[in-house]
Amino acid sequence: MRRFVLMTGLLAAAAGLAVADEVFRFSYEEGEQYRVLSTVEQDVWLNDVFSHHATIFNRIAIEVTEVEEGRGFHDATFVTSEESVNGAQAFRWGEEYRSRFWRGERGHYEIDPIYFMPVVRDVPLFPETAVAPGDTWTGQGSEVHDFRRSFGIPDAYHFPIPVTYRYEGNVEQDGREFALIGVVYNVFYRPNRVYQGALYPVRISGFSDQLVYWDIVAGRPYAYEEEYAFIFTLSSGDEVLYEGTAEARVIEASRMDRPRVAEEIREEMDELGFDDQEVIVDDRGVTIRLDNILFPPDSPLLRDSEKAKLDGIVEILNKYPDRDILVTGHTALAGTEAGRLQLSRERAGAVANHFLELGVRHPDQIIQRGVGAEEPVADNSTESGRRKNRRVEITILEN
Repeated sequence: MRRFVLMTGLLAAAAGLAVADEVFRFSYEEGEQYRVLSTVEQDVWLNDVFSHHATIFNRIAIEVTEVEEGRGFHDATFVTSEESVNGAQAFRWGEEYRSRFWRGERGHYEIDPIYFMPVVRDVPLFPETAVAPGDTWTGQGSEVHDFRRSFGIPDAYHFPIPVTYRYEGNVEQDGREFALIGVVYNVFYRPNRVYQGALYPVRISGFSDQLVYWDIVAGRPYAYEEEYAFIFTLSSGDEVLYEGTAEARVIEASRMDRPRVAEEIREEMDELGFDDQEVIVDDRGVTIRLDNILFPPDSPLLRDSEKAKLDGIVEILNKYPDRDILVTGHTALAGTEAGRLQLSRERAGAVANHFLELGVRHPDQIIQRGVGAEEPVADNSTESGRRKNRRVEITILEN
């Protein structure tokens, strides 16, 4: 179960400060960009028997593209990835979601129900009047889940959450002052729906206890931490318990001059002698497309000769240390769809982990994904086309 609360987080030590009453409001600026990075430590139990532990890394890239009457229109990309067995490896690109929505001054969402993200909506939600430390208020929020893979439910799965808030006072962190807001909700929900021939939730119960560190000056959350436990009772009678903790942080993102960065990279790659390469400006950032990173047939093994080629790319990546990296593996149209997808993932992982070994980024700054043969750039009916499609792409991410 993914926890995508659209907040931010760095934990702060609570230290009471003298404060006046506050009117809490979200504030938006057209063109602002930032990332929300969160880590979830989660245990999963099936019928009271421990199943597994997962470390889940969530990355949200947000741009406010329009501001109107106090509302901000958000263009957001949500990515969830689960840590590999070896904690030194890169995070895998698990699921990617695009979401577009308005959010008002008090925190209300205006979002099409087709979107799966964010999971938690209308939280925090602020009252119209000022509040003093110790004051409480309530609001109606919702959770939305993607049950397509787990249960074969095709649509975004919504259920309500009644939320209670408490203004705890102000705290100091990194030389700045933040408002500390407690957020609590309990869930007991019986879905009034039946999915023929499918396993599906018939009851959802649990709780979430959160602390939000609110940036009074910027008008948005600065910090977020959570403890949670949810039980899904399934139509089979089985019970699945998800419990864990989550924390997150926000990273302000300056806009990348993509054409300039792309031109700089092209010049450097020419100097390094890369023949089969292309540098592309795209929605994610600037992508280096490498057609000449060769693997043995049907193998993700990265040969020493290919590692030497990648070492030249390391020099380029080190010039943009504040940008996260996405490594994407591609295959030609051969074999089965499942086999192509797995092989492309493994090859992306080999490249990503080579970068990690060289200290290019921390593990949570390199994300890997494989797409099989789903994104060809050439004709798979010719050998030259298949060679171009068997490629690795390295994207310096915009946000």
